[in-house]
Amino acid sequence: MHTEQSPTPSRRDRPAKPALTRDGIVSTAVNLLRAYGMQKVTMRRLALELDTGAASLYVYVKNTAELHAAVLDELLGEVDLGENTSGTWQEQLEHVLTSYTSVLFEYPSLAQAAMVARPSGPHYLQLIERLLALLDDGDVPVDRASWGVDLLLQHATATAAEHTTRDSTIDAGDDWDALTDAVENADARVYPQIAAHAAHLLSGEPEHRLSWSFRMLVTGITNTPLTPQESS
Repeated sequence: MHTEQSPTPSRRDRPAKPALTRDGIVSTAVNLLRAYGMQKVTMRRLALELDTGAASLYVYVKNTAELHAAVLDELLGEVDLGENTSGTWQEQLEHVLTSYTSVLFEYPSLAQAAMVARPSGPHYLQLIERLLALLDDGDVPVDRASWGVDLLLQHATATAAEHTTRDSTIDAGDDWDALTDAVENADARVYPQIAAHAAHLLSGEPEHRLSWSFRMLVTGITNTPLTPQESS
């Protein structure tokens, strides 16, 4: 007896895949970061998520480094630029830098990627614009402000990367305990300076040390000429 078979569904009857766009690719990459960390944000994994071939992605993002930079820029949109906050220009500057650091703290693997990523998107430019505007409010010379912004962001990024790397280490607590013990019990005859400074070397809450470091850097940027000849 002949049994009639159901026809194989035509590809035309299947739901069409959304068209690839750079914004869609970056958005999917951000979701991967939030779910699994930056180490999973690869072109191959992204292609699987988007049900396409990796080669198709290179039309929109030329390599993984550019992808990571785009992800970083997207998340910099979460930085509070403090445009409606009160306080001195120094306090507002510290507010923005602290918010930037906090965003990197929230995504541990992002902080490490930010050490080498070179974002160039609108959120990064808005961050730079805001920092320069605040330094301008403080009458910081243009040349010092220009170099200073780079230094401030480097410090904030390195602080976040160090913090997140330390927290991700299984024996991080043991390492800190070992360092504390070494400093507190340093032989004053061999290490007189460490012994004299031991209490202060280990003192202070992380947020207080971060605040001091920003204020110290801003003071240095404000008062240090780019070349020694300028101060003579």
